[in-house]
Parts: sequence; structure tokens; C-alpha cells
Amino acid sequence: MTPEARAMLGKARRSFAVSMGILLLGFMAIGVALVYRVMRDSPPPAVAESVSIPTGAEVISALNTDGTIQVTFRAGGATMLNIYDAGTGALERSVQIGAE
Repeated sequence: MTPEARAMLGKARRSFAVSMGILLLGFMAIGVALVYRVMRDSPPPAVAESVSIPTGAEVISALNTDGTIQVTFRAGGATMLNIYDAGTGALERSVQIGAE
């Protein structure tokens, strides 16, 4: 092989390597964009439609936090805090709040 042919072959190889590198970077960018879209568009967590408190109770506050629904209410002279599972609405814990 002549020196000119070797130089031409080397130049073609470098050009091919640069083209393949750009192509791989493009595929990686598409992959990152797809993963981002899937993570961003994930559905929000399920929240219970209703929770039950005693009849005649006065709701003081209700919070939806950390996978729970926390309802503070006053019923029969006592102040109560009920903690419900946010997904199912099932009562997890009931705490009576009182003054000392």
C-alpha cells in the first residue's frame, strides 16, 4: 500500500470514529429524554375519596401528608386526631388530645 493510500485510509477511519461517536451521543440523549418523560409523567399516588369521623364532630383541620390523611376534630367535648391511610382511607391510629 502506498503512503497516500494509508493516509487516506487513516483519515476515513477517523471520520468513521467521529461519526459513530456523534451517533452514540444522540442515542444516549434520546434514552435520557425517554427516561425523564416516563418519570415525570408517572401518575400521582392514589388518595382515598372519603374518611369517616363520628356524627356531629367539628373538623378542626385535615392534612394529607406522608401517605396519611390526618384529621383533627372535636366531638363530645374531646379533641381527637385520627390518622388514616391515604390510599385506602382505613383508620390507622386515633389519638385523644387533652390539656393538662
